[in-house]
Amino acid sequence: MSAPARFTARRALLVGAALLALCAALAVLALGLGAVPTPARDVLAALTGGGDTLTRQLVLDLRAPRIGVALLCGAMFAASGTIMQGVIRNPLASPDLIGVGAGAGLAATVFLLAWPAAPAGGLPWAALAGAWGGFGLVLLLARERGGALHPVRLALIGVAVASALGAAQQLVLVRAPDGLGSALSFLTGTVYGADVTRLTRVLPWALILLPGALLLSRTLDVLNLGEDVATALGTRVNPARLLALAVGVALAGAAVTGAGILGFVGLLAPHLARLLVGARHARTLPVSMLLGALLVLAADTLGRALLPPLEVPAGIFTTLVGAPYFLYLLRKSA
Repeated sequence: MSAPARFTARRALLVGAALLALCAALAVLALGLGAVPTPARDVLAALTGGGDTLTRQLVLDLRAPRIGVALLCGAMFAASGTIMQGVIRNPLASPDLIGVGAGAGLAATVFLLAWPAAPAGGLPWAALAGAWGGFGLVLLLARERGGALHPVRLALIGVAVASALGAAQQLVLVRAPDGLGSALSFLTGTVYGADVTRLTRVLPWALILLPGALLLSRTLDVLNLGEDVATALGTRVNPARLLALAVGVALAGAAVTGAGILGFVGLLAPHLARLLVGARHARTLPVSMLLGALLVLAADTLGRALLPPLEVPAGIFTTLVGAPYFLYLLRKSA
């Protein structure tokens, strides 16, 4: 059987169902893990309205919002990476590698320090502005004569710009007042301390942008064919690119306000999705979202279970997995 023939709609449904089941199973497991372990029967009792007050508070008020943030932010980073790789036609593109995440993190930090009493709904907008700023700076510096974007050049300049913006963010955090600086620690790449407030901050953006990303599937397929072919098929290339990039950047910007900059999620998930279900975005996008959600939840769960009561940030595990793969792709592209 030829390779394209393997990537059927039935296969995509089976892969999606398997990933969804894994996410659900891991979420239930994560509800019982932490500094105070909770037996599975007590977790299930709390989920069904039973159990004692302390267990319900631990499971429903503390751990459930954290799991929700991990799932949503993982899916959003993955969708953002899939869109960027499709629009830029660059396998090395992902929010954390081309300045989007770092720009969003820096802008969110400055916004909260300058306006501590700002309403929670304003933070994603500030992060969105910073995400566009970081992304625009990378594109400006990486563009060669004639407007070409070489994959390796884009990746290397993206890493340099992201590092510079990240250093600026750390400098701002160091100089921040003690209480406020610790409150902003999640921007360094962790789901630690995620509560209902943070979940409700991310949820509206996820409910709008994730379905919006799925609606772009056909546009991304056409853009992947090249500018000439896309124009011949009746697509207005520049507006289509701008719309897709707007959704991709907004996804990453909003995700940063929930979990900080989680390294390489937006790079790994799209590549794994294409290996599993092929390159058609109608299949790649939902599978990539599920993979991103599973990756971040697994990293956060492992960080909680590894050295209790200490917690290892989820971003450390995603970077440990993603960095070698990035180097492999960089070598392959070069």
